[in-house]
Amino acid sequence: MVPAASILCMAVSAVIAFGLPIGLFLGLRKRLQLQGVPMLVGVAVFIVFALVLEQLLHSIVLRPQADGTIALLTSHPALYVVYGVFAAGVFEETGRFVGFTLLKRNFHGVRTAVSYGIGHGGIEAILLLGMSMISDIVLSVVINTNQSGQLGALVSPAVRAALTDTAAPLFLVGGGERILAVAIQLSLSLLVWIAVTHKGRRWLFPLAILLHAVCDLPAAIAQTGHLSVGATEGLTAVAAVALAIFALWWFRRCRAEEAPVIAL
Repeated sequence: MVPAASILCMAVSAVIAFGLPIGLFLGLRKRLQLQGVPMLVGVAVFIVFALVLEQLLHSIVLRPQADGTIALLTSHPALYVVYGVFAAGVFEETGRFVGFTLLKRNFHGVRTAVSYGIGHGGIEAILLLGMSMISDIVLSVVINTNQSGQLGALVSPAVRAALTDTAAPLFLVGGGERILAVAIQLSLSLLVWIAVTHKGRRWLFPLAILLHAVCDLPAAIAQTGHLSVGATEGLTAVAAVALAIFALWWFRRCRAEEAPVIAL
């Protein structure tokens, strides 16, 4: 049996994954005059640059060996970490740069970056966590309603063990991670938008790549087995908060610079 508490925690994470981006957009739409097109561009950029192009590179660099292990991870864990964090940073920030270069022709103001960031971080949360939690909930119901042992091809033993043996609170970790991830995506979107649209601030683009890598560093180290779940989430939270404070400072500065133009 999959405990009811575990299913409840899965549901909470699923609600966070779907509800956070929707709530952010609806909550900020009137206040910041958010528009839908930049958000849709954020969705498209994440899919193309993170789920297609980045994964193509991973399929070459991180190709599993015959025994299922990844050579770079087992033989050179430090290099694996460096590759992982910078691959994500380069692909996603380059995607942002391209998206904003197209958007700035018809959309103006730093609010464009907010709408884009909700789309970029939101679709990541929905695809990577939301859909996974829904799948886990469905499988949990299958397990709990098929106790005769005739699960067959419906649920593999490994999946069944993972769902039944994992402590319920661990299913909430994904929800917490997505909250931090959306904050990070919003912050990076603000920095890259400023780099694209403000003269003399292009340096914020390479800085965004570096900051993205720093935020991904704890998770990458955890994949090598050298960092606990608690430490990973704690360090990621510190990085996310620091980045958000930095980005918010730039956001307020740009809003102040835009105010006289809007008044005209």
